[in-house]
Amino acid sequence: MGSFLFLFRLGAGVTGRAVCRAFTSHSLRRDLSSMTSQGHMLTPEERTQAIQELNSAGWTQIPERDAIYKEYIFRNFNQAFGFMTRVALQAEKMNHHPEWFNVYNKVQITLTTHDCRSLTKKDVKLAQFIEKAATS
Repeated sequence: MGSFLFLFRLGAGVTGRAVCRAFTSHSLRRDLSSMTSQGHMLTPEERTQAIQELNSAGWTQIPERDAIYKEYIFRNFNQAFGFMTRVALQAEKMNHHPEWFNVYNKVQITLTTHDCRSLTKKDVKLAQFIEKAATS
């Protein structure tokens, strides 16, 4: 309870990005990682591997935003909308929502973690889910 109160008080006066950078103590970061985006930051090695895997699946980097992007084309609007529905349900479970744009059979998706202004494990996990949803 005390850790939660500390996080709540800290979070009330600072932005999400500051919260991502505020916790430098290893034990505090470990204890609070499930409640902050800090626990979702990628190590340089994880980032390199994730980017390689996502690039091979057709995702591209948007360096000026530290985000990834992909466009999907479906046979018709119904398939595109069904895909978006599957992704929306997963995104809601993860509490991590994509930026997307849809016209008829085309869906454009950008992923980044807004409170950290960077690519995180959440984005990688959602992109992996999106890839599976696109093929089902």
